[in-house]
Amino acid sequence: MTKMEKKLSVKDLTISFRTTNGKVQAVRGIDFELNKGETLAIVGESGSGKSVTSKAILGILAGNSIVEGGEIIYDGKDLLKISEEDFHKIRGDKIAMIFQDPMSSLNPIVKIGRQLTEAMILKGKARQKESKINFNATLAKLNAAMADAIANGDAAKAKALEEKCKNFDKFEYKHIELESAYNIAHEGAIEANEEAKQLIFEIEKNGANDLKYRLGAIKRDALDSVHTYVVDAKKAEITKAANELLPIFASCKKSGDYSPLIAPLSSIRDITGEAMDLPAPNFFALGYFYTFGNGQKLPDMPVPELNSYLRKYLDDNFMLGFIADAKQGLMLSANKAYDKKVEAIKALKEHRDVFCAENLDKKACLEAHKLMSVAVNESIDRLELIKDSFAYTFEVGVKADIEKYFTSIGKNAKEEARYAKEQAKYEKMVAAGKSPDWKVKPAALTSLEQVKKNILNQIDRLIAHYEEALANRENRDFDKETVAMIDYLKANASGVVHKVTPDMAKHKAIKLMEEVGIPEPRKRYKQYPFEFSGGMRQRIVIAIALAADPDILICDEPTTALDVTIQSQILELINKIKDERQLSIIFITHDLGVVANMADRIAVMYAGKIVEYGTADDIFYDSRHPYTWALLSSMPDLDTEEKLDAIPGTPPNMIYPPKGDAFAARNKYAMVIDFEEQPPMFEVSESHYAATWLLHPDAPKVEPPKIVTDRIARMQGKGGNDNA
Repeated sequence: MTKMEKKLSVKDLTISFRTTNGKVQAVRGIDFELNKGETLAIVGESGSGKSVTSKAILGILAGNSIVEGGEIIYDGKDLLKISEEDFHKIRGDKIAMIFQDPMSSLNPIVKIGRQLTEAMILKGKARQKESKINFNATLAKLNAAMADAIANGDAAKAKALEEKCKNFDKFEYKHIELESAYNIAHEGAIEANEEAKQLIFEIEKNGANDLKYRLGAIKRDALDSVHTYVVDAKKAEITKAANELLPIFASCKKSGDYSPLIAPLSSIRDITGEAMDLPAPNFFALGYFYTFGNGQKLPDMPVPELNSYLRKYLDDNFMLGFIADAKQGLMLSANKAYDKKVEAIKALKEHRDVFCAENLDKKACLEAHKLMSVAVNESIDRLELIKDSFAYTFEVGVKADIEKYFTSIGKNAKEEARYAKEQAKYEKMVAAGKSPDWKVKPAALTSLEQVKKNILNQIDRLIAHYEEALANRENRDFDKETVAMIDYLKANASGVVHKVTPDMAKHKAIKLMEEVGIPEPRKRYKQYPFEFSGGMRQRIVIAIALAADPDILICDEPTTALDVTIQSQILELINKIKDERQLSIIFITHDLGVVANMADRIAVMYAGKIVEYGTADDIFYDSRHPYTWALLSSMPDLDTEEKLDAIPGTPPNMIYPPKGDAFAARNKYAMVIDFEEQPPMFEVSESHYAATWLLHPDAPKVEPPKIVTDRIARMQGKGGNDNA
């Protein structure tokens, strides 16, 4: 089985909210993972904890929230413990969200175009800065590792390797310069082409306006475009056409006949059209050729052939040797880290018992944490591109829980004293024959045992993780990792030059509007949200979410406010975008039917817990939890003839969560144990788990409701599980 890349990992997440009536336990120890390119659906009734989970991932929980435990790991960071400044780099950029009501997500008095481009420009500047830091820091670390692996103390060899890295940096600088000029020119060609086509159409229909301003913009963009490779060959022709625009306009003003403008505009349209479709040169290889090619003339050949020639020139003269040296550096860095992992495991096991005491000692805990953290930090391979989330978050995560433990001792004492005082006052009033019009707010206590458990879980998990890494150390593909390292450096070098100008942002916004199915995007770009239908507004919100090219897209009931036909269109659009962009999606809904044909895996939530978890086929064709059966029984389809089943009762009051299975009071299959003890998560298969006592070996055998089994049989009879 191919091991999938994890994009997000949620472990034992527990969140409550302070209210005037007490502490509401909204999310209670949930776990799930999101892999690259998959859709995870989180399904459940309102109040089950779905949206709270998504808001915790984005760091936008309400001010009265209490994160009582757990982790949300993304890119080597625990999102529950990073600063707001660090979150600002992730929120809306790496992780984006589509909310339920599109109108509440859009500013009603700002045009759609500005709302689409504003974030692009701001995030573009931040990405440029981040790319520069990443490139310089990674190349310096790689240089040091190569010197350790190859020079072995030989100053001359170390100097030669340093020179190689400097040469890499030097031609990357040329790469950046060339690509930057090309980007400006290419965007100019696109803008000039689009505007020229639009203006020709309007002139032919006698509907052109703002001509002087628009012709000036076309002239500027056309002249910017002369550094692309097709346009550069026709520099004189396009320059002549661009410079003719305004004089022709001036001569046509009196007559009002602007048809003479069509000829130069057509020339601009045709030449820039060629430039738009031209494959881009390999700027990385081109940078090396211009820097170290000893003044050779660039061969005159089509771009695909030129790219092959440049790549071979680069490989023969520099890159193959650099890759071989880089591979040795990466291998040495990894092996050093493996040796340090052995020491880290020893330190973790040696100091673990400090956190097993009935009452923790603060000084001993802090000292143990310091010694363990030093060992863990030294064991991290800083040249690994996919960060080891367990190791990177260990120091901060354990420190936060230690502080929480000792802070909570005082807070718990104050809460208990407050509760005792209010309870005594309440009882005194009752004893005096009065009927108080208020209730005693339950004590909001932090479980010290749970905090200790969180600390021990982090230690044990890292030990197991390191032991697994050591067992698999011989299976690493360093050839593949070296190529990935070079690609990473190249990508960050390109990121430095991808400055997002207002014109570039406008062009991207229009392309995004086309991608999400907005008709006449150039016209719509200048409109306000109230001029769009509900479905179109949701498409705009999706376009805004995609503007920063996120890794993860969270869809929080994005179809609830839409009619059935528009729902289907939005779901198809999200599926299409996921496949095209290899996005990882978390789709939150109360309706299982909505995700039937789009979810790869489904987590069913009830009363703050995940009660069933599996693939879409597992949930729709082999569900095991009575709550999942209830959801399926209430889901209409075109072939169901019998009356749908409603789920009886209401969800429990989570200020006072039930002692046993939270669904027991509404479950017609409930047993005595359901009211006494929470069921564990039973394994149905490698991909399928359910928290119900019905899966216990001693439980009676219970069949799903007839409406569910009939639907399964009907769907399987129609051709298989893809018709759920």
